[in-house]
Amino acid sequence: MFVLGIDPGLSRCGYGCVRSEAGRTSAVAAGVITTALDEAVPSRLAVLRSELHSLVREFHPGVVVVERVFFQTNARTAMSVGQASGVAMLTAVELGCEVVEYTSNEVKLAVTGFGGATKDQVQRMVARLLGLDAVPEPADAADALALALCHLSTAPWARLARPVADGPAAQVARP
Repeated sequence: MFVLGIDPGLSRCGYGCVRSEAGRTSAVAAGVITTALDEAVPSRLAVLRSELHSLVREFHPGVVVVERVFFQTNARTAMSVGQASGVAMLTAVELGCEVVEYTSNEVKLAVTGFGGATKDQVQRMVARLLGLDAVPEPADAADALALALCHLSTAPWARLARPVADGPAAQVARP
């Protein structure tokens, strides 16, 4: 399975491509897409879309994982993250990718085993899980890799649980 993780942001949008084959997980690419602060928001969103489009076309992920904004104290930041998230999801869907979202706490739990882990703990586990010599830099790229790893560890369980949720208990007689 090939997964592209996206840590959305208008100024800095992290991405991380992870491949899992034959029980081996490896990082294929990671980095940050930046947009110019002095540009208008629509132009910045267009740059973000163009860069994400190029990434998806280059790597052909089966799944694009985007961090779900669950809570944000700064409304302006939440707005720009939401806009970047929307662009990422739309671009992925337009190019035929499945899109999945996870909250920060879900990612922390999947990667470290503790939903309240610090950024440093997550970054160190990302390096360990991917067999990297150093913590991925910048932090946005490490977060995107963590999103991809979260999906790789969570997806098999979600597939197993789906038939249970749709099973006999869900098929109660309907009026």
